[in-house]
Amino acid sequence: MVRQKIVIVGGGVAGLGVASALGRQSKRSRQNAFDITVLDRDSAHVWKPMLHTIAAGTTDISQQQTTYIAQARDCGFIYQPGELKGIDRSLKKVLVKELKAPDGRLLVPERSIAYDALILALGSEANDFGTPGVREHCYMIDSRIQADAFNREVRLRMFQCLGLDQQLSIAIVGGGATGVELAAELIRLTEIAESYGAHGLGSRISITLIQSGPRLLDAFPEAISKAVQEKLELLGVKVLTNTRVTAADEHGLSIQDGERIAATMLVWAAGVKAPQVLSGLDGLETTRNNQLVINPYLETTKDPSVYAIGDCSSLTLDGAARALPPTAQVAHQQATYLIRNLSKKLEGKAVPTFKYQNLGALVSLGEYDAYASLGQFGLFKDGYIRGKLAQLSHAMLYRSHQSNLHGFWRGSALWMVDQLNRLVRPTIRLD
Repeated sequence: MVRQKIVIVGGGVAGLGVASALGRQSKRSRQNAFDITVLDRDSAHVWKPMLHTIAAGTTDISQQQTTYIAQARDCGFIYQPGELKGIDRSLKKVLVKELKAPDGRLLVPERSIAYDALILALGSEANDFGTPGVREHCYMIDSRIQADAFNREVRLRMFQCLGLDQQLSIAIVGGGATGVELAAELIRLTEIAESYGAHGLGSRISITLIQSGPRLLDAFPEAISKAVQEKLELLGVKVLTNTRVTAADEHGLSIQDGERIAATMLVWAAGVKAPQVLSGLDGLETTRNNQLVINPYLETTKDPSVYAIGDCSSLTLDGAARALPPTAQVAHQQATYLIRNLSKKLEGKAVPTFKYQNLGALVSLGEYDAYASLGQFGLFKDGYIRGKLAQLSHAMLYRSHQSNLHGFWRGSALWMVDQLNRLVRPTIRLD
C-alpha cells in the first residue's frame, strides 16, 4: 500500500494539532497510513494565547513548551527543523531555506520535501503597517523565541532600574488581546518581584497601552472594552485611545500631530498579517495581508492539494460579510475538520464543507480578572461574564489544547504537574 506523504508547515495550534492526531491515527490503523512531516523553524511549541505570560515571566517557558522532536516520537510523525522558502506545485515539493547555526555556520543546505498533500499553518505576526522604526526598535510577541527574548530583556532592565535608581517605562502599541493581557501581566510581574525583595520597583515602572481606535478590544462587545480599560487603569496602566503611532526610535514613539511618548522599551502588538513568504507563493491567491485564500474545504483556491488553516488563511463563508477572524478558536476548529476529513479527501470520497461555530471570545488579565462573551449561543449575547467563571473558562481552553496534543491522561498529568509546581517553584522567572 502506497503511503500518502503529508507535509505540515508550521507547528502552532493548528499544525501541531493535525500532525499529532493524524500521526496517532496512522500508528493505529494500516488503512489510513500516512508519512507525516512537520516543518518549523523553532524547536518547540507554545500555545499562542500564553505567549504574553512567557514574555512577562509569570509562566515558566520550560514547563509549558512541547518540544517537536519528543511529540514526533510519541505521535508518529517526523519533525524537520527549517524555514519555508517556497513551494514547487508542479513537482509537489516544499522548498526549505538553508539552516545556519547562531554563529552563522551552515548546518544544512537548502533542501526540498516531497508531498502528496501540503498543509500550510504558519500562523500570523504583528503588522507594522510600514511604520518607520518599528522593526528596528520594537519587540514583538508572536513566537516562543520572541516572547523569551522580551522576558530576558525586561528582567535585565528591571535589575538595572533598581541598581541605578532609574525609571523603566514600557509602551505597548496595540489594544487587542495581546497588548491588553501583556500590560496586566507586567503589572503582576512587578508586584510579585516586590514580594521577592525588589522594594520600590512598582513606583519606578510605568506602562502605557496605546490603541489607534476609539476603544480597546474592538472585536469584543463594547461593555467588555470599557470594563477592561477601567480595570487596567485601576492597576496603574495608562491607556491612550484614538492615538496613532507614526514612528518608533530608541527613545520612544512619535504620534500624530508631532507629539512624543518617551519609553525605555517598546512592544508592537498591533495589527495581524501572515508571513511575507506566503505572498505570491507559486501563484497561490493571497490577500493584502499575505493570507492564503481558501475554499470551504480549506483548500487553496488554485490548488486542491495545498491546504491552509489558522491565521495564515482567509476564508469567507457563504453569507458572511467578512473573512473569519485570525483566532485560536478558528485554527482549532479548522484543524479538527482536517483531522476528520483529510484521509477521506485523499481517497477521493465526498466530505462536508467546513462549518464554523462562534463560541465567543475570552480575554484574561491574569490573576486580576477575566472577561468572556459567549458567541452565537444567545446567553449573555449583549453582555459578558467576568471573574472566576471567565478565568476558569480561559484555563480550560488551555487544558483542552494540552489534551488534544497529548491525550486525556497525559494532558491531565501535565495539569497536575502545573498545580504542584505552583506550590514548590517561584511564581515568576528568577533565573
